[in-house]
Amino acid sequence: MIPVLLIAWLLDLLLGDPAWLPHPIVYMGKWIAFGERHLNNGSHRKLKGALFSLISICGVFILTWGILTLATVPEAATVPESFAFGFPSILPHAIGALLLFFCLAGHTLRKEVRMVFEALEHGLDEGRRQVARIVGRDTAQLSEQEVRTAALETLAENLSDGVIAPLFWFLLLGVPGAMAYKMINTLDSMIGYQNERYKAFGCWAAHIDDIANYIPARITASLILIAAFIMRPLSLRITNCALRTIKYGPQHASPNSGWPEAALATILDCRFGGPHNYFGQEFYKPYIGDNPRPLTFADMKRSIRICMTAEILSVLIITTILIVNT
Repeated sequence: MIPVLLIAWLLDLLLGDPAWLPHPIVYMGKWIAFGERHLNNGSHRKLKGALFSLISICGVFILTWGILTLATVPEAATVPESFAFGFPSILPHAIGALLLFFCLAGHTLRKEVRMVFEALEHGLDEGRRQVARIVGRDTAQLSEQEVRTAALETLAENLSDGVIAPLFWFLLLGVPGAMAYKMINTLDSMIGYQNERYKAFGCWAAHIDDIANYIPARITASLILIAAFIMRPLSLRITNCALRTIKYGPQHASPNSGWPEAALATILDCRFGGPHNYFGQEFYKPYIGDNPRPLTFADMKRSIRICMTAEILSVLIITTILIVNT
């Protein structure tokens, strides 16, 4: 599992999401859109949504497990030891690394957040268009401060969803676990909304996502604090930051998103949250942090360095655990 982890992480670090490479998440999205279009109507929408979500998650887990099992050549047991590093042993690791690579989004996340701040340098409309690529809310009326806030909120939240959580489930359940988690996360991002269209059908998708992210979100918040302390050990009061994260983390409308956001807001001494518009309907999100100061380009650069350090820490910790358990 260690080669799979390291190769997948290095691929994400170097490549991100190449446009030329077919991405499984795209096909997950098409499957969810197909199911929602045919099932989210009539009666028993909540039951249909629950069954559809469970079948989709289990289906991805079983499919991934089947692919990896088929890739393990049965005749490998009869291959001489001199070929131990030959084709039979490499194929499952290569496929596993590729699939885990598809589950990681650290490189793309950092790139997109940087592009939001760079776009704002050319005008508010460009910043709004750029941030619309990474957030689900309506961006047409956002101010410059709100665009920057939305980008950094997404950076913190998706450090959990796009890196730490997939690695957490990889550690527990291998590559099938990471792929199943991506289906959970994709279901939530597409149908897990509290509006008239999705409230019933996407109810269980949202609940399952809350469960799957409960531990990873809190691990992510801890890693953000540790990463910031490593970067500035003399200027950061780690205990005070931890207490403020614990104070603000549970105040978010989501049981999980608030934790990494609170950790980053605490480190930056800024404020996230506030009213957001989703699908034409306004939702109030409690403020995370207590300093409504303007966010700057320097805040973005520092946030990206912190999240990158947290990502490296997660890989080192998981690698250590795998070595100890080998």
